[in-house]
Amino acid sequence: MPVKLVIAGGFGVGKTTTVASISEIVPLTTEALMTSASLATDDTAVVPDKTTTTVALDFGCITVDKTMKLYLFGTPGQDRFGFMWNDIARGALGALVIVDSRRLSDGYPAIDYFERLGMPFAVAVNRFDGSLSHDLTAIRWALAVHENVPVVTFDARDRQSVRDALLALLHRALTAARVRDAITQTP
Repeated sequence: MPVKLVIAGGFGVGKTTTVASISEIVPLTTEALMTSASLATDDTAVVPDKTTTTVALDFGCITVDKTMKLYLFGTPGQDRFGFMWNDIARGALGALVIVDSRRLSDGYPAIDYFERLGMPFAVAVNRFDGSLSHDLTAIRWALAVHENVPVVTFDARDRQSVRDALLALLHRALTAARVRDAITQTP
């Protein structure tokens, strides 16, 4: 069964790295060099080594078992590419919203987007340099996500860590689907 998942979040939070870390194929990326024109828009203060940015999407896939294959679609993180999100999200079972604990406000647009869509999502807090700026309880509160939304930590560079974050999302999405099915089948 093919399952489409969206990998979303703000600029420089690790979306491309996440897809690349777990994909069993060479991921398709649309990375372009950042230009001097984008420097006024894209704040690289927290990610000073960032020299490229996603301008369309990232794509990768991973076989879970004989019955399920995940197709991962990473969104661009900048607002100016937000018009692509509807097409990328269409048909997805759920979304993994990646946030950086050093700049939580960059996660608000993605969280708001998936809440408006009614799409199940999980929040994955990328452990840059192995640490977090806040604990998960404070992060959940700051992001104002409902208690049924998983909030987990992970390292976008580590395949097993990405796997665990995706499993949290799959569990959330499948639980939401069961609840939705139970509601629609109730007389």
